[in-house]
Amino acid sequence: MSSAPEPPTFQKEPSKERDFRNPGLRGVRTTTLFRAVNPELFIKPNKPVMVFGLVTLSLCVAYIGYLHATLENGEGLCEAVDSEGHRYMRRKTSRWD
Repeated sequence: MSSAPEPPTFQKEPSKERDFRNPGLRGVRTTTLFRAVNPELFIKPNKPVMVFGLVTLSLCVAYIGYLHATLENGEGLCEAVDSEGHRYMRRKTSRWD
């Protein structure tokens, strides 16, 4: 039985690929305080949570816009009654005008 001679063992140099697996600050050695104060730098993005947040924020902005539009439309109008007893809507006027 003849076996092939084993190649001499070489010391492997630390590969640079390890640095590229953890991009950004995830691969850097930091203190626990820094990680606690800046968690967004170390947590992987979560797509469903981002979509939920974007939809929720958009609905909040739309609701505030709706409230602003309805307030603006109703502002300045009041119900008035003329001398004959008929009701009608008219713009508010100032006594100073």
